[in-house]
Amino acid sequence: MIHLDETHDPKRRSWVESANQPDTDFPIQNLPIGIFSTDDGHPRVGMAIGDFIFDIGVAHARGWLTGDAAKAAEAAKGGALNELFALGRGPLKELRWQVSTLLDHRRAQREHALAVREGLLHERDKCTMHLPVRVGNYTDFYAGIYHARAAGALLTPENPLPVNYKWVPIGYHGRASSVRASGGIVRRPNGQLPPSNLDEKPEFGPSKRLDFELEMGFYVGAGNALGEPIAIEDAHRHIIGYCLLNDWSARDVQRWEMFPLGPFLSKNFGTMVSPWVVLAEALLPFRVPAMPRDDSDPAPLDYLLDNTDQRHGGIDIALSVGLQTAAMRRENRSAVEILQSNARHLFWTPAQMLTHHTVGGCNLEAGDLLGTGTISGPTPDQLSSMLELTFGGTKPVSLPNGEQRGFLENGDEVVFTAKCHRKGFVSIGFGEVRGRIEG
Repeated sequence: MIHLDETHDPKRRSWVESANQPDTDFPIQNLPIGIFSTDDGHPRVGMAIGDFIFDIGVAHARGWLTGDAAKAAEAAKGGALNELFALGRGPLKELRWQVSTLLDHRRAQREHALAVREGLLHERDKCTMHLPVRVGNYTDFYAGIYHARAAGALLTPENPLPVNYKWVPIGYHGRASSVRASGGIVRRPNGQLPPSNLDEKPEFGPSKRLDFELEMGFYVGAGNALGEPIAIEDAHRHIIGYCLLNDWSARDVQRWEMFPLGPFLSKNFGTMVSPWVVLAEALLPFRVPAMPRDDSDPAPLDYLLDNTDQRHGGIDIALSVGLQTAAMRRENRSAVEILQSNARHLFWTPAQMLTHHTVGGCNLEAGDLLGTGTISGPTPDQLSSMLELTFGGTKPVSLPNGEQRGFLENGDEVVFTAKCHRKGFVSIGFGEVRGRIEG
């Protein structure tokens, strides 16, 4: 069941005026959590509100947070959110509720001046964002069925959709140490490149087919003990929040190395996430049914099937990818949107992915990051990687300045954004994840 409260009220407004603008990602109905620093360089926890960051530590020190919210603030003092996430969704829900109350416009206008003077609010543009958690474990799934079909047809045309795809949420363990927050440089990786003739030796050098993958990520809150799986009906309680995720990919390296164990060097050089964690509670108005299956499709096995998850396990999140080349920057041109998609196109729900991850007894830990896999849609303009969008580079994307791209070139900057919309509710966003390619 979906239980909404006053934090979702579309009539609620904040005394932080920028939070009331219709185009903001961060209205009072959102309040995502993250780790930021100001000029002092000290990482601390905050919540985004309009063009500002609400400093949780300052609010706690002033005694404005009580009960579970104060407990949550205490747990977040270490410069990462792992200990806070380990408390589960309850304390974070209370923290979000109390911060929403403090930011409500019905509080006296003097609160604004007081807040700024006491260091409660910080201008987002003047802050540095950090990776929100210490990522101990990172798992990437393959839950976007349109991506699986399109990419599979290019990489393994004899079997584009694996025979097990509709039975099991396919995933692999990624490299946690190379997960980074948005805004950095992506170094073009070296690796073995497939020879044109399999009787010849492979080349070695920088990838010539560098790519992005449009994904959502979600974080584990309270984990589970080794050997004790998480039941599908309980899985949602272990998902603390969501982010945007770009799983950078070297497609030529991938093609050569992927059999029989799947990606290795083609993925482990870099994964980027948006720094704000949109809490599961903020997304409740945007929950939708799981992606419907065709009549010929098998029903999920019992351990992956829960009626509530089937009714509310999907999320309606509009996704967008922008591209800015080095020439566009020199000409002061902004990034241009090259594709759109939606998280509704996931064949498996986040709860199913998490449950399957633990069914063999694997213990998930607070702050673990799970990626959905590339979220492509059913139409050509919703194919969410360059591999699919350009049909393996054979049909390049044309940009407004006359440039074309089959795969990413040095100097290209990729920007992901996302927003949730629903009639009768205030739209909320995820910020962005951006990264620039360098040789």
